[in-house]
Amino acid sequence: MWPSAQLMYWARQSFLTLLLFVVAVGWLAAGAFGLTEQLLNQVKVHYGEPAMDRLLQWQSLVQHNKDLDVSEKLEVVNRFFNQSRFVSDIEHWKREDYWATPVEFLSTNGGDCEDFSIAKYFTLKEMGVPVERMRITYVKAVELNQAHMVLTYYSSPDAEPLVLDNLIDGIWPASQRDDLVPVYSFNGDGLWLSKERGQGRRVGGSERIALWRDLGIRLNNENKLK
Repeated sequence: MWPSAQLMYWARQSFLTLLLFVVAVGWLAAGAFGLTEQLLNQVKVHYGEPAMDRLLQWQSLVQHNKDLDVSEKLEVVNRFFNQSRFVSDIEHWKREDYWATPVEFLSTNGGDCEDFSIAKYFTLKEMGVPVERMRITYVKAVELNQAHMVLTYYSSPDAEPLVLDNLIDGIWPASQRDDLVPVYSFNGDGLWLSKERGQGRRVGGSERIALWRDLGIRLNNENKLK
């Protein structure tokens, strides 16, 4: 486990790229998910028919699995997105850091850990999993010695979170992921500095996160095509 001073330093360094954000989570509100012919045709033109097929599979996954219990939803969504390939932002988008929308992620059939986590978060939200039970969580991947992002799910406010990770297909409680050290987490409701395995201390709204703001703008633009 990191010394607390080192952990806080790494958290502050990570925050430098995640400031001044205005969250826009209405894109996947009820009734907004349907993929129109216009959007599908644009994806087909730019990325080919396989990309369009992936979006249709995603839509089918959401529509046909809303009645599952939460644990089954987590499994289905985690398995679906973990089929995609990992690609760094520099290689994929020619940028140091870029958070893709789920449409961008599936259209290009790849992304980095942020993109996996974001796609899972919005998909589960659309399938009826409450936002307050989910956090997009920054961690240190100990074995890789680098920053990493996962999606965490809390069955109750005081529960130990489950970890949905693109590095492994299994969904494990945080206490069984000794290879991850939590730093901070966020969702559409707020931003938290993490304690070792729990909810952590709230430090502000997710409007502080600049990359989330940019993501929200692109989500809204996609929504106009639906």
